Amino acid sequence: MPTARWKGQTIAEAPPESVVSLEGNVYFPESALSPALLRDSATTTHCPWKGTASYYDVVVDGETNHDAAWTYKRPSDAARNIQGFVAFWRGVEVT
Repeated sequence: MPTARWKGQTIAEAPPESVVSLEGNVYFPESALSPALLRDSATTTHCPWKGTASYYDVVVDGETNHDAAWTYKRPSDAARNIQGFVAFWRGVEVT
C-alpha cells in the first residue's frame, strides 16, 4: 500500500488503485491524509500545464518540514485527474 512518512509518522496511506502517479510523484487522495500533520502554507508555484500548486507544511512532534506537500486545488483541464490529491517531497519518504 503506498505510504508517505516523515520522522516515523504516517502522513498518508492509500490502496494502490486510489493513488495517481504523475511525473515521478505519487498523489494521494485527500481522504488518505492525516490532517493533523499538515498545516496550510502561503507558498504557491505555477506549472505551465497543471496550474497553480498550493503547499502544506508537514508537522511532526513540533518539527516542521516547510512546503513538503502540495496540491492543485483547481488544476488545468489537462491535470484534472489530480484534483483533490496531494503529493510529497523534501524528505518525506513515499514507498
